[in-house]
Amino acid sequence: MSLRGGDPEEIGGYPLEARLGSGGMGTVFLARTASGRPVALKLIHQQFADDDEFRIRFRQEVAAARRVSGAFTAAVIDADPEAEHPWMATAYIEGPTLAQRIAKKGPIDGAELRTLAIGLTEALRDIHRAGVVHRDLKPSNVVLSPEGPRVIDFGISRAADQQTLTMTGRVIGTPPFMSPEQLQAPRGVGPRSDVFSLGTLLVYAATGQGPFDADSPYMTAYQVVHEAPALDAVPDKLRRVVEPCLAKAPDERPSADELLVRLRDLPSDLGGAAGPAAASRSTRETDTQHHLSTDDTPAPGAAPDLAERENASGSESAAEPETGTLIGLRLRRRWRPVLAAAVAVAAIGGGVATLRAGDSDGGDKGHDIAAAGARLPGGFEPWRKTVPGGREDIPDELRCLTRGDALFCGGGGVVATRLRLSDGSRVWTEKSPGVPVQGMHLVGATDDTVLGYRFAAEDAPGDAATEVVAIDADKGDELWSVPSGAQSTAVTGHTQDAVVVGSTVVTVDASNTRFEARRAHSGEVAWKQPFPTGTQCAPIPSGTLLFAMCAPKAEISASEVRHPTLHVVDQASGRLGKAIALKGPAQPVGTSGDDLVFLHRDEQRLESVGYDGVLRVDRDSHAVTYARLPKTYAGTPGMVGGTVFVSGQTGLVTAFDPANGHKKWSRQTGVEGVSGPVGGDGDGALYFSSASGRVVALSARRGEPRWTTNPRAEGLAGETNASARVTVAGSVVVVAAARNTVFAFDSTKPPKAG
Repeated sequence: MSLRGGDPEEIGGYPLEARLGSGGMGTVFLARTASGRPVALKLIHQQFADDDEFRIRFRQEVAAARRVSGAFTAAVIDADPEAEHPWMATAYIEGPTLAQRIAKKGPIDGAELRTLAIGLTEALRDIHRAGVVHRDLKPSNVVLSPEGPRVIDFGISRAADQQTLTMTGRVIGTPPFMSPEQLQAPRGVGPRSDVFSLGTLLVYAATGQGPFDADSPYMTAYQVVHEAPALDAVPDKLRRVVEPCLAKAPDERPSADELLVRLRDLPSDLGGAAGPAAASRSTRETDTQHHLSTDDTPAPGAAPDLAERENASGSESAAEPETGTLIGLRLRRRWRPVLAAAVAVAAIGGGVATLRAGDSDGGDKGHDIAAAGARLPGGFEPWRKTVPGGREDIPDELRCLTRGDALFCGGGGVVATRLRLSDGSRVWTEKSPGVPVQGMHLVGATDDTVLGYRFAAEDAPGDAATEVVAIDADKGDELWSVPSGAQSTAVTGHTQDAVVVGSTVVTVDASNTRFEARRAHSGEVAWKQPFPTGTQCAPIPSGTLLFAMCAPKAEISASEVRHPTLHVVDQASGRLGKAIALKGPAQPVGTSGDDLVFLHRDEQRLESVGYDGVLRVDRDSHAVTYARLPKTYAGTPGMVGGTVFVSGQTGLVTAFDPANGHKKWSRQTGVEGVSGPVGGDGDGALYFSSASGRVVALSARRGEPRWTTNPRAEGLAGETNASARVTVAGSVVVVAAARNTVFAFDSTKPPKAG
């Protein structure tokens, strides 16, 4: 709808174009960034600006939304909760709300229902991993974007370790979707409360009505607390999964991670409703309205009208997505599902064992085979281990690299651990106490040193939020540590603030103003190099070379890095070479011959990250060439053997020639959320894996499937653009999966699927 008389023309420097809707607490406008990108701007009603309790609540909403911005939520672009007239701007999400979808077309069934259930549970999992309890899951707070469902509006959320905001004794929420404890003891609400709400939401999606609906909010609340849910119309297969979510006692409900495992085991098509009651439960527009709370501010970024949005986007449902990550890359938030590197985590050189995803010679040859000429280490048998971390309440995925019979892994709650490749037995572990930054895993290793990340505990305000830690590879003793910056995601599109090149570690300082190089084992400073004026930079290793990718601060702040530059870094002095202009936004993916290869992101995609072109930079002449891809491809990028790959969230893998952008082949793997590829050691195979530990092996030449394994961990798809989870050493395939699970098997004798 258009602006009304009295509406402001701009807020916070963002010109307003239209109203998206208005509710009890505020109005949401369609606004534009300086470059023209649409954002949803939530402006709080003026009468609440002087309400101290409301101010606290809105600050809490902004903080929670920033903390969880990512693949399953609306990324926060900007906010000013301290303004005279508080506001918050988020990424504009195309698509109807779940309430609009049900009102328009009735209940959801079949494969679409399963996809919705998995997408919402993934969203809840990541929200809880960030330490946030949403507390107001309801149909109007779920937007069905073309790339999958997005959970929005954190207006009454809270950090899991903070007191609930109920100073005036008001119960805040939406009764049909609230948990019993929200209605009885709101200060004790935890993550399992959201699981209850998710269960009610899935019943609503499948039947058109909530499981506790009654003639009045008071009767509804009574039934939530005291009565059994009405589930007769829920498809039988889904009912068996949803019913435990609706247990009255929180500890009898599954966690979001456990729920994902149960949903994963469901068939791809859940079928329709269980009985004739489904027909009578088809919901009209008026039926939907009683599900809206008194704080019914419209969904930030949600379309105001379903038919209008269908015309604009060409999509009207939560059809199974090929990707699920918001564009609008900004400074990384803790446990935000950000774009993580599918490129090298560290470069090989001077005998360094590393993870390399982009070699031109067709394999991960930075990995040392267990013994010269051997395919398996002595006494090898397939194994599976769980590595305990510093935060057991936040399951994580590790990343690993090999050095002889030593397997080094790190990430999240584990700075680094050393396992024996032969049997998975643990030699030592250094834990991290704080909430991890998703996508930040192991930095790398040299002959005698392992480098990882440590995250400070929340109750240690004097400690650096993120540190790079050096550990003696043999003894597991900490050698030194240094605070680390955290802006690489905004610059390059993936998480890589520290790299190993030769025997040197290059980091970004805590103030995000310069590179610092240190000897890996001693920590002795070799050089410090300030970033070019007005820019922020991230390191990019390429073989034995080091590059810096930089972007203007103004573009980073606006989440629109259109004019990045590339610089050669003199490894003796740190001096940056002449700037090489790139067509942005660009994301590095690897090397092909003497060329650095970048994928160009499609700026027209509003929420999901898609790639529409390939950039190549000659490492000697610095000439830049660009080739368009046949269309925009969304998913996780990677590179092996001089070929670029994009893996979609539904398991579709597409291979491209970086020289001309032509498609080589595509293959539907059936493995959701695969990351990779990693090249086999001389076997002509490519390995992709999901967070559940499912592995698929394809031939590098044409993508023919060789084998696929069953899930091995309690995870599903994981984050989009995750770095490769597979490490290859000889014929040993090591896989890192959800919940710090690591397992290994012989690639010539893979675990049987079935």
